[in-house]
Amino acid sequence: MRGQAQNKQKLEPKKKVDQLFDKYGESHQNPSNELIHWICVPLIVFSLLGLVWSIPFPSMPFLGRYAAYINWASFLIAFSVYYYYTLSPVLSYLMLIFIFIMSGAIVGLEQWQNTGGPAVWLVCTVIFVLSWIGQFIGHKIEGKKPSFLDDVKFLLIGPIWLLHFICKKVGLRY
Repeated sequence: MRGQAQNKQKLEPKKKVDQLFDKYGESHQNPSNELIHWICVPLIVFSLLGLVWSIPFPSMPFLGRYAAYINWASFLIAFSVYYYYTLSPVLSYLMLIFIFIMSGAIVGLEQWQNTGGPAVWLVCTVIFVLSWIGQFIGHKIEGKKPSFLDDVKFLLIGPIWLLHFICKKVGLRY
């Protein structure tokens, strides 16, 4: 019986998301590079979300009190979560939670900006540049070029690649 179950597992093709993770993981084997990615990938996602959030959005009075909740980042969020959903509903839900937390932090940055703090776009630009430098240092250590240089979709895979490790750790099937 056990041999049949193992054979069945071998016959089932890998899900597309796992194939992408395998390909992405090829250039992320060095523990130092992986650690750098655990820090820099979430910061890059946060900074990109904050930068897009900062782009002025046209007034839409017909939305009433909800108009304040719509901006260019809303479309970025919708596109990325939909893409993640096509790969794995569970990972898309986890990513949505992560985005919700980051959105709260961006609103906090906006409040800080309104009380005399630095502009959200400036804070996010600094985070973005430093995080990208970190990424390239990680790939220099790895000795392999970043995956997204071969295929741009790997820019979107990085965040859920990290989440899939969390899923595995807690036993959540994605």
